[in-house]
Amino acid sequence: MKILLIDDDVNLCKVLSYQLKKQGYEVATAYNGRDGLALFRENNYDIVLSDIQMPDVSGLEVLKEIRVLNPEVIIIMITAYGSVDGALEAVRSGADDYITKPFGQEQLLFVIEKAVRMRQLQQENKQLRREVEGKYRFDNMVTNSRKMEEVLQMAGQVAESEATVLLLGESGTGKELLARAIHYNSPRKDKPFITVNCPSIPDNLMESELFGHVKGAFTGAIKDRKGKFELANGGTIFLDEIGDLREDVQAKLLRVLQEHEIERLGEGRPIKVDVRVIAATNKNLEELIRQGKFREDLYYRLSVIPITIPPLRERKEDIPYLVDFFLRRYGKEREFQIDPQFLEVLTRYDWPGNVRELENVIERAVVLTSSGKLTPSSLPAHLQTFVAFTKSRTEEPAKDEQLTLEELEKRAILQALEKSGGNKSRAAKMLDIPRHVLLYRLKKFNLE
Repeated sequence: MKILLIDDDVNLCKVLSYQLKKQGYEVATAYNGRDGLALFRENNYDIVLSDIQMPDVSGLEVLKEIRVLNPEVIIIMITAYGSVDGALEAVRSGADDYITKPFGQEQLLFVIEKAVRMRQLQQENKQLRREVEGKYRFDNMVTNSRKMEEVLQMAGQVAESEATVLLLGESGTGKELLARAIHYNSPRKDKPFITVNCPSIPDNLMESELFGHVKGAFTGAIKDRKGKFELANGGTIFLDEIGDLREDVQAKLLRVLQEHEIERLGEGRPIKVDVRVIAATNKNLEELIRQGKFREDLYYRLSVIPITIPPLRERKEDIPYLVDFFLRRYGKEREFQIDPQFLEVLTRYDWPGNVRELENVIERAVVLTSSGKLTPSSLPAHLQTFVAFTKSRTEEPAKDEQLTLEELEKRAILQALEKSGGNKSRAAKMLDIPRHVLLYRLKKFNLE
């Protein structure tokens, strides 16, 4: 790494330059601030070591000028014993660290290495943040569906605002993915995105999980603990499956949305929080309101901007694009041939688990397929059953063909199952029979 050493003590510069060159650094020296800045403008340096007290141009002026020229360079200030206040001011002005004279070679190398490690971590964090932001760009979302394009367009408009968003849709449609996209395309993108899966948290811990607690608030509270809202301060909190939230916690959540403050368990002091709330559910909240299981006032607070994500069966034109995306994700460098019937089965199927189910099916196919060709036999058992339904389409019988009542019934069941994409509940509805009767017939005709 290249180091620029700036100090009006010529002898100290020579000693430090010698020591640093022995350690493999490339060192340039300047004996005043003006020459140091001139050298910096002409060359690229990774590290600047600068004395604070210098005539003409001070170390603080050098620091501020270099920070403008290159915000990424590591700057370590050198200060005389008893001048720590100046060093602290330098750190507040953007220096990475300081070292106090007199110091030994080991101490200097330690300070440099520590500053380098810290800067590397900062660079890695920035790179990761850029990758995350790129991953959740709306134009990176895989879709060829008009319905989904409308959803993404609305989400893009909402992202720039501070409005509370309620995401509606079946399990596996991508509600959390969309919530992250809204966050990472918003002014809050550099702040935390905190996820709370409401059904996964026991009822007796939910309040502590959301709002935190102080030591002694309940049995087992051995120390103070921040809740999710405090951890998300300045950013976004995603409340997944909000329909499962306990009613007394709903009232406290409503207060947070209204007053923008929380109270830790066992502490009466309110704490102000600046958090954007995105909630999601696969339940019908309006029906829960009618049943008295969800607060109407909370519903209206959450659904300032409601966005409904369509199920995969209503946007089947996305399936080939999603298959390609998941093949690239799980197949890595492998090339796959896709049997047209493989895609036909995927397109006809009803996908009760939506995109998540499709992803699992493709990952399984990639893992278990050694030939490099994806066929209906690459699919799991329930989809292979669906293949059998597809092949057993109802055909017009020949004029002289005699069909038994049992054969007619079997054909009707197969046709209903094909039209419903293998969904037994919908097939039973088409046949106008109870679901348990359909299950009995499937067993009777050996079609399970």
